[in-house]
Amino acid sequence: MNRTPFMTFLHRLAVFLVVIGMALSTACGGDTPAGDPGAGSSATDTPAYGDIMVEGSIGDASNLLSLLSSDSTSHEIASLVFNGLVKYDREMRVVGDLAESWDISGDGLEITFHLRKGITWHDGHPFTAEDVLFTYRLTIDPRTPTAYAGDFLRVDTARVIDPFTFRVTYKEPFAPALTSWGAAVLPRHLLEGRDITTTPLSRHPIGTGPYLFKEWKTGQKIVLVSNPDYFEGRPYIDGYIMRIIPDMATMFLELRAKGIDRMGLTPLQYTRQTENNLFRRSFNKYRYLSFSYTYLGYNLETPLFQDRRVRQAISYAINKEEIVNGVLLGLGQETTGPFKPGTWPYNPDVKKYPYDPQKARDLLADAGWVDSDRDGLLDRDGSPFAFEIITNQGNEVRAKCAEIIQRRLADIGITVKIRVIEWAAFINEFINKKRFDATILGWTISLDPDLYDVWHSSKTDPGELNFISFNNEEVDTLLEKGRGTFNREERKKCYDRIQEILAEEQPYTFLYVPDALPIVSSRFRGVDPAPIGIGHNFIRWYAPKGEQRYVMTR
Repeated sequence: MNRTPFMTFLHRLAVFLVVIGMALSTACGGDTPAGDPGAGSSATDTPAYGDIMVEGSIGDASNLLSLLSSDSTSHEIASLVFNGLVKYDREMRVVGDLAESWDISGDGLEITFHLRKGITWHDGHPFTAEDVLFTYRLTIDPRTPTAYAGDFLRVDTARVIDPFTFRVTYKEPFAPALTSWGAAVLPRHLLEGRDITTTPLSRHPIGTGPYLFKEWKTGQKIVLVSNPDYFEGRPYIDGYIMRIIPDMATMFLELRAKGIDRMGLTPLQYTRQTENNLFRRSFNKYRYLSFSYTYLGYNLETPLFQDRRVRQAISYAINKEEIVNGVLLGLGQETTGPFKPGTWPYNPDVKKYPYDPQKARDLLADAGWVDSDRDGLLDRDGSPFAFEIITNQGNEVRAKCAEIIQRRLADIGITVKIRVIEWAAFINEFINKKRFDATILGWTISLDPDLYDVWHSSKTDPGELNFISFNNEEVDTLLEKGRGTFNREERKKCYDRIQEILAEEQPYTFLYVPDALPIVSSRFRGVDPAPIGIGHNFIRWYAPKGEQRYVMTR
């Protein structure tokens, strides 16, 4: 499970990237099932309404209003219940969602959205431009505890022209302006005048999306039912159940027993445990390089990590190749920064940290860390070099990465303790409150390269996304400049330099970009692998009538 950075995940469209959407490698890595009916179904596979999709998740949701949450489970559920004004299509192009079209002024400072007519909220109340204006005002309200206000604070004026026309203007160019309006629109008639932090909608959301909320049993399951009046057409699959199964091995047993229909596989499960006739008959597997990365992040408020020579030394002491080959089983690649290799903002020419334990020892010695008593452990001023890495329960790959890092750092005299914590407590009690030394986590990468919410120094308050407290004046300036121009060449210069600084400073040790490894029950047809991943057309997935297993009660 990744946290959702939300310059990135403000957008409902980018929420798909958090949980489902990834960019495909060539021919899906050769692992898209042959004859997948997503490319065209046979006459006997006529689309039919009915059945229930059961998906496994290692973590429960925290809040079903995505404005107030930053975890992938919350955003995945919210993406099925709510809509934004825009979204990405299968080719990663921006298209209309609640907005059927829009006009952008020649200078790029004004966007006029023309909204779809006839849309209603799940309770039957009409959707209008007043809902959009209300959501905007709620987002920038300082009393709203959200990490996602930054994009909307760039707005100069926002106003309703008529019930189905909404206009927003900016004082200065803002590159992510259009895509930022993919954020979920919230119902004014249910939230106006109420405290957003105590609203029952956080556990019982009412949106405009393809699925209606039915039930949430904390730590067990979240249940949705299809919206028969959805403006893009009623989803074929009648019900969606997310089962919370904190242990990946247990989840896999449920998959094998067909207690769930869909999950993300671990590398071992993908390469070995599903290579048998039972899985070939009953499931389809997919593989593609994800729009995400995994990192070891350092709490820069901790004195131990305030010297960049220490952070650099740890990066030299970690064998990334060992992690990719030994933990990912080759299903991923090493990374050097916050962008996916091969995409236009990626800078391949930054400082690298190949495995070099002697270089690590030299840097640590320069920083005053030596084995003064020759016991094999580094110390300084009588204190041993020891710290704790925390990561979330249920992610076997991250836990194994922590073990490899622990072993490699022991080789150079550093003592590491590993602590695995249940997801909700991990985020709410440790990450958001900055109660950690170092953490292994992952970010999903936005299609727009704006990095503001994760790396700008203004985003270091508790609950914000720069929870490691990174502060660099030049990076702040470059982040502001990068989002303040529409010129792609100028933006690339900004992001190239940011990557150079991050490579030098090493506030994270960037570890790897993993392959996405989803598996889906073969009774579901219509799965359409695309540059954005496999989840973009979920409302068009279906199970032929003769293969349906469940009946959804409403």
